[in-house]
Amino acid sequence: MTATPPDTTAPPRTPFLSVRDLYVRFSTEDGIVKAVDGLSFDLERGRALGIVGESGSGKSVTNLAVLGLHEPRGTEIRGEITLDGQRLTGAPEATLEKLRGDKMAMIFQDSLTALSPYYTVGRQIAEPYRKHTGASRHDARRRAVEMLDKVGIPNAARRVDDYPHQFSGGMRQRAMIAMALVCDPELLIADEPTTALDVTVQAQILDLLADLQRQTGSAIVLVTHDLGVVAHTVDDLLVMYAGRAVERGPVREVLSAPGHPYTWGLLGSMPRLTSDVREPLVPIPGTPPSLLAPPPGCPFHPRCGYVAEVGGDRCRTERPELPAGRGAACHLTPEQRRTALAARLTPRPGRGGTR
Repeated sequence: MTATPPDTTAPPRTPFLSVRDLYVRFSTEDGIVKAVDGLSFDLERGRALGIVGESGSGKSVTNLAVLGLHEPRGTEIRGEITLDGQRLTGAPEATLEKLRGDKMAMIFQDSLTALSPYYTVGRQIAEPYRKHTGASRHDARRRAVEMLDKVGIPNAARRVDDYPHQFSGGMRQRAMIAMALVCDPELLIADEPTTALDVTVQAQILDLLADLQRQTGSAIVLVTHDLGVVAHTVDDLLVMYAGRAVERGPVREVLSAPGHPYTWGLLGSMPRLTSDVREPLVPIPGTPPSLLAPPPGCPFHPRCGYVAEVGGDRCRTERPELPAGRGAACHLTPEQRRTALAARLTPRPGRGGTR
């Protein structure tokens, strides 16, 4: 009797963070704000996901929903969010409090408002450590000094007793990172961690996040509006517009061969080292739509220059779906995208470099 060969097929890996068909809506005096409109994505351990888009695209709202930080009054959240197999949507507040700061943590956008002015920086770092580990005050203070030193705060043993207003903007941001990492979270969400910081400090903070991820193997979500920030920082990229994902894939593929006109617009509005200094930047025409009344069909069609190429009223009436894996939510055919992208990358007569 012939023996049956063993099944060596590896089972599919379960994502550490999974977001499925997420809808977040806010009730206001003017109507219902559709802040997130059917968003799905996955993130595995040890990988970094960049989420980019203009202000108001739903980036921060999504991540606040992951941590369960939206006020329940006037907020409707539908869909499913799971972390390491544990469902977060609809979970009791006590469960979320136990996870926040321990298994998942967030670096907020504005460190000056996120840090309390009434307590020392060291106390604010030590407090979540005591809460989640049961450590003594002495051990928690020692851990706070250790974390401040790890994120590059000079004279950490002395600065641990300073207040936030005594720290510079870059140092406050580092202190926020120390607070988020004090319990070694497995998921770290960084919401615009380099906003309003000079480019030198931006580079230092991004390098710090990359180093800490290599050391701990954590999963990172980096939220930003700047494609240049994510180019060498994340593994995968999710482009959001009007509360929806319009493109996703490995970061190098998305940046080298973008498939959505909105992504082309984001790239075209960025200065490049290889372009002629006389070449003007090309802003995306128009403004983002009101999320009180998003446009029908493709939400980007009022600002898109390729509606005529699709033909008919398809862009205005039919919402394009984002395919699984690498892809873009756009009605243009692959051939039309290649032709349009090639035209955008062709230097103008008399100009040097590329766009």
